[in-house]
Amino acid sequence: MDLDLLVSILAVTITAGTSLVFASLGEILTERSGILNLGLEGIMIMGAVSAFAAAFHTESLLAGVLTGIAVGGLLAAIHAFLTISLRADQVVSGLALTLFGGGLSSFLGQNLGPGGKPLVGQVGPKFAKVALPLLSEIPFLGSSIFRQDPLVYLMYILVPLAAYYIYKTRPGLHLRAVGESPATADAMGVNVARTRYLYTIVGGMLMGLGGAHLSLAYTPGWTENLTGGRGWIAVALVIFATW
Repeated sequence: MDLDLLVSILAVTITAGTSLVFASLGEILTERSGILNLGLEGIMIMGAVSAFAAAFHTESLLAGVLTGIAVGGLLAAIHAFLTISLRADQVVSGLALTLFGGGLSSFLGQNLGPGGKPLVGQVGPKFAKVALPLLSEIPFLGSSIFRQDPLVYLMYILVPLAAYYIYKTRPGLHLRAVGESPATADAMGVNVARTRYLYTIVGGMLMGLGGAHLSLAYTPGWTENLTGGRGWIAVALVIFATW
């Protein structure tokens, strides 16, 4: 196979997988705290539509990303309230969140464009690829790994940072204790409910960030069902990664 083709395939694979990594990290943090969130698909698609709408109207990519993160955190907070405070079934709550997010995103996408017109077909700001000096000149890997959009570079940082946080820090120990043995964590003086709220919301924010990457970088724009089942793929990735 031609070397240039391999480089192109690797570059596209990394870009396409970034949203999945963000969502998977969010789900790992959530599940490590003892909460199952099957609402990834709904949170991601809501993050995508809100991020693109915010970026389109403000002409600011940062505003779009922050909006997607905030919406993801808000939806995850609803899931946390239902499952932690009201002790609702986690599977039912997550599936309801997916259905709610899918329906609401389709509705909002028809009304968030200029003058209340649909967002579909609108062209807004998008993340451009940025080549890192020196690193992008590395033969073969350089042009595919280090010539990406800024959110991909953020993903490069978050993955090892999350691993270090979960396994090498005291808050990470508390997180694992809450998920694996809530009674033991409570005996240690860890507030179980507060910890689960925190990581469920932070996880939702990362899922919203994954949606924002889809609409602002990978496939800039908005169409219905933009996520295309990526939320469910992220759930599978978390399982295969053994949490």
